[in-house]
Amino acid sequence: MSLLDLLVARITAQGPITVAEYMADCLLHPAFGYYATRDPLGAEGDFITAPEISQIFGELLGLGLAQSWVAQGRPQRIILAEAGPGRGTLMADALRAARAVPGFVEAAQLVLLEASPTLRTPQADMLGGYAPHWIESLGDLPDDAPLFFIANEFFDALPIRQFQRDGRMWRERQVGVAGDALRFGLGPAQPQPALAHRLDDTTDGDLIEHCSALAPAIDAIGQRIAVHGGAALIVDYGDWRSLGDTLQALRDHKPVDPLKTPGAADLTAHVDFEAIAQAAPCAHTRLTTQGVFLERLGITHRARSLAQHLTGNPLDNLIAAHRRLTHPEEMGNLFKVIGLFPEGQAPPPGLDI
Repeated sequence: MSLLDLLVARITAQGPITVAEYMADCLLHPAFGYYATRDPLGAEGDFITAPEISQIFGELLGLGLAQSWVAQGRPQRIILAEAGPGRGTLMADALRAARAVPGFVEAAQLVLLEASPTLRTPQADMLGGYAPHWIESLGDLPDDAPLFFIANEFFDALPIRQFQRDGRMWRERQVGVAGDALRFGLGPAQPQPALAHRLDDTTDGDLIEHCSALAPAIDAIGQRIAVHGGAALIVDYGDWRSLGDTLQALRDHKPVDPLKTPGAADLTAHVDFEAIAQAAPCAHTRLTTQGVFLERLGITHRARSLAQHLTGNPLDNLIAAHRRLTHPEEMGNLFKVIGLFPEGQAPPPGLDI
């Protein structure tokens, strides 16, 4: 029995499912879901994220949050949280660098949002000295202290629905069955009041994506920041507004058919940062490319400092990592950053309003 078998049987019996339902099963099914069954990161996994490319990435994010903590009066107790922390690499680098800001690490209660039992083990190994507490959803974040929050490549994995415009109505893209294989199709044309604003910037046949889980997630983060203070750094690939089919599957670092091997490939979609800004109940920054953000935080200065002690392959790897994180043709322009912060306070370092 495989997830493909289960999905074919379910769809045959009950009818087509939404793309969001398909993504949720592929990623989080308790027996066959992608994140439930493997460590997907690194050379032996299916993809690599910025913290695995260079320690500098996490260091700069940690120092940025620590500077926001100083600007907000150095509160004696804070919640330091990360959503989707991978192996714990980013947070470990952030905490190590943030020790340069006296009092920040000591004030922090570490909270990790992680759905994968497989990944909680390396997180515990990496961060055990900081007594991390794991939660199941963003709604479980403590709400009795300022929240300093990081999400790197987290929101791209939230399930999305896809809609194709048909006149002034929309047809939802669905996953059905042809023989013993999965296939995409379209549901009937129906009004979608939540998409009324997209009638102004789309034409017949255009496909847009909507993540219904995004607004509640951002509200949970933003409410805590609005009431208690703090800051959030959200880093992901995407743009200001969704347009077109961005659903993709990665396996062994290569794109694959998202319907071919459900549960065995990572599924993601581009993040709609406009939706993040609209959902935030606190102040938000302008959307900034990752390359510009990291340069403002001093990535080149930090890389040069590290390079003074390196030669040969380690030096070559550092140079390649700097380029990969910042160059417009690598991750520099594809990935974007938006910050959340309390009204009346300064935005997180590296970002503006």
